[in-house]
Amino acid sequence: MLAIRLQRVGRKGYPIYRLAVQEAQRHPSSGRVVAYVGTYNPHTKESNVQVELAQKYLDNGAQPTPRIVKLLDAAGVKLPNWVKKADSKSKPIKNAEKLRKNQPKEEVFAEEAPAAEEATE
Repeated sequence: MLAIRLQRVGRKGYPIYRLAVQEAQRHPSSGRVVAYVGTYNPHTKESNVQVELAQKYLDNGAQPTPRIVKLLDAAGVKLPNWVKKADSKSKPIKNAEKLRKNQPKEEVFAEEAPAAEEATE
């Protein structure tokens, strides 16, 4: 069975990914690649997908990973009905009151101003 997955390339601290078609049982970095169907740069969010080639492998049963499904869908590839699209964060947030954005803002400037005056004297 074939899988379409991301294969990391690029330099240290700056990954760039290839969209690789390879055997599903192999590790992405060590398995024999059947074909490359595109690239993805996560820093610029730019993706180049060979739509016809990706469509060919999907029609022949290649299993895309959830990230690949998102990239192929954005590129305009017609996904088969059996491909599951990942839901966007449908889980409720636990302890929403503890999030930093929900905390009351502290007045830092009022406390620092007297301390700065004492230091100058």
